[in-house]
Amino acid sequence: MALVDRLGKALVGAPVLLSSVDALADWARGQSLWAMPMGTACCAMELIAASFSKFDFDRLGTFPRPDPRHTDVMIVAGTVTRKMAPAVKRLYDQMPEPKYVVAMGNCAVSGGIFYYDTYSVVRGVDEFMPVDVYIAGCPPRPESLQDGVLQLREIIRTRSIAEGRTYEREFTLPRPGDERAGTTDTAISAAVPIVPPAPEAGERS
Repeated sequence: MALVDRLGKALVGAPVLLSSVDALADWARGQSLWAMPMGTACCAMELIAASFSKFDFDRLGTFPRPDPRHTDVMIVAGTVTRKMAPAVKRLYDQMPEPKYVVAMGNCAVSGGIFYYDTYSVVRGVDEFMPVDVYIAGCPPRPESLQDGVLQLREIIRTRSIAEGRTYEREFTLPRPGDERAGTTDTAISAAVPIVPPAPEAGERS
């Protein structure tokens, strides 16, 4: 009997989980995202609040670390000026691969309200480093940051340890062109009763 046949019979009913190396590596990366907290302005208060016992950010496996050489994801929370951008980029370059970036708040996403009033504000951190997840808000709630980490997990699941290979991502948010709840003809007809128009004056009902 071949070794493969013996192995197949041994696995029947056994508490053994078969998976791919990619799935195992992506699971390990996604469940243990150590964060580099890059709080530069008021959004940093919401970033700090996410670690409080009320929100329990640690249960997602995301722990803040002050050393960029020991972190996986940089969370940029707040306004970034052109004088500050090289320092943020230097910290990002010191992070080991694979590394990810979360832009938290309108200032980190698009410059926010300060971009139009101040000449020195960068219009989004994606001008000088890649961003994986954008979190809108001024400021966003700690729950939004937690949801952003969950979205980052889905992005990690699409990556492969083989260069140039990706996997289909399961979107939890509707994409452009998808049918949304309450917008289909069936949902509209079920929610809004069809009432015949009232007869005009002089007509019999």
